[in-house]
Amino acid sequence: MLTDYRRITNRYTRCEVSAFPEIMIFMKTVQIVWFKRDLRIQDHPALFAAARQGRILPLYILEPELWSQPDMSRRQYEFLGECLHELKQDLAALGQKLILRVGDAVEILAELIQKHSVTAVWSHQETWNAWTYERDKRVKVFLKEAGIEWKEPLQYGVFRRLKDRDGWAAKWYAYMNQTPLLMPSELSGVMGDSEFLPGPEALGLEPDGCFLRQKGGRAEALSLLRGFLWQRGENYTREMSSPVSAFESCSRLSPYLAFGVISVREVFQAAENRRKAAWCGDGAKKGRWPSAMRSFLSRLRWHCHFIQKLEDEPDIEFHNMHSAYDGLRDSDWNSDYFLAWKEGLTGYPMIDACMRCLKATGWINFRMRAMLMSFVSYHLWLHWREPALHLARLFTDYEPGIHFSQAQMQSGTTGINSIRIYNPIKQGIEHDPNGEFIRQWIPELSDMPENCLHTPWLKPEWMGSYPMPIVEEAPARKAAAKKLYGLRKDDSHREEAGRVLRKHASRRPSSRPRKKSLTTARIPLSRLAEAIQEQRKKQLS
Repeated sequence: MLTDYRRITNRYTRCEVSAFPEIMIFMKTVQIVWFKRDLRIQDHPALFAAARQGRILPLYILEPELWSQPDMSRRQYEFLGECLHELKQDLAALGQKLILRVGDAVEILAELIQKHSVTAVWSHQETWNAWTYERDKRVKVFLKEAGIEWKEPLQYGVFRRLKDRDGWAAKWYAYMNQTPLLMPSELSGVMGDSEFLPGPEALGLEPDGCFLRQKGGRAEALSLLRGFLWQRGENYTREMSSPVSAFESCSRLSPYLAFGVISVREVFQAAENRRKAAWCGDGAKKGRWPSAMRSFLSRLRWHCHFIQKLEDEPDIEFHNMHSAYDGLRDSDWNSDYFLAWKEGLTGYPMIDACMRCLKATGWINFRMRAMLMSFVSYHLWLHWREPALHLARLFTDYEPGIHFSQAQMQSGTTGINSIRIYNPIKQGIEHDPNGEFIRQWIPELSDMPENCLHTPWLKPEWMGSYPMPIVEEAPARKAAAKKLYGLRKDDSHREEAGRVLRKHASRRPSSRPRKKSLTTARIPLSRLAEAIQEQRKKQLS
């Protein structure tokens, strides 16, 4: 098949044209700009660079096979449709038409290369799920066979072919501090045949109950960014951990970053400018804004830090980051526990309220995401892979690099992070003390006295149809901790943890010196062992 594509494209771009030199003189070549999860025209390095070369063909390929993967869902697809609608409008304002095609990327690119005088394909460097990784490998082989350049500028601060994390943070800041790229007032390109976006049912995407999903598109992203930076975000540091306040105090930009309707660099620079503006001329703070912006900026760096893990080791989507945990939970699968967790019927109100909220909205704040994953991995002792896929489908802002790294981190299989076993009762009391969030999402407990809302089993006569806990919290938590800490005593565990640490742990940029810590440079195994021993002494809630 690849040989056929090469023959076709070579015949068109070389043989036929070379037979008519006068045509070659006047012919204008075309650059395909392949939009993936970068659905914007501003600060778009691939589009910007291609437009400087001459005529472009803006292309989006809807790949049905991608949407049949187990981590994809209707809520994500509907959000995509809204983002594409705005992208079409933005390109039309520049005199361009977005060409939408449905099918296999290699076949569609081959068809367009045959039809137009294509000299290069442009798209951002993508770090996404395993399916897109394999597709890109096929595309690379095809374009090489066809003699077409494939140029892939950076999408954000994730870098290919890193040996370790030394210097990563400095590279990230250098990229984020570059001036965002602005598009000209018009573009030169070619018009092509476009198809309609299939309905979700045509792709087998059934309704998933997400009736409070955020609306897609760049306009919504910019509105949320402005509101967060100048109105909603002042208490971000204090209020991001509670689901009661997080919906208002968090930026809510994560789905827009996931689909690329706004760039990380745009958000970083807007937040950095807001941080600087949060200080008076005499050096005094303006409220809580400086702290809020510092916290937010650090999380933007975390965004790319976690995606970098998947770029460096794509296998972590499927397998434990540290091999000592292979087989740890594999034989203990409990389908009843998994179903109760998915449906928000575990008997632990904070767990169930978060799951029901996530199902209806497509979003929940980071602390509650961590708690959901911790509970299913530790208290229910289920392997992280299937729960991670379920959460992936629920997250409108699903980003594989962040998601699978966090799933492993909250399940204790990285070998280098502290074991965080969240107590769902304690988390509920701390982050929903009045039961406001629980009553909103668990109407069965609307009449439960406040002093028993986090432990309703103490008042079974008020529980109605709400279930009793499926496991006992304290014994389940202690049993999980014993198994995990037992594995960390082995010398071989420490040796492999050193490898994981060097490959994936963050480093602080040299321009911002701090005290030496576990996450700096290359750490001797003796020091690593000491650090792990210290971690064992910590009892985290």
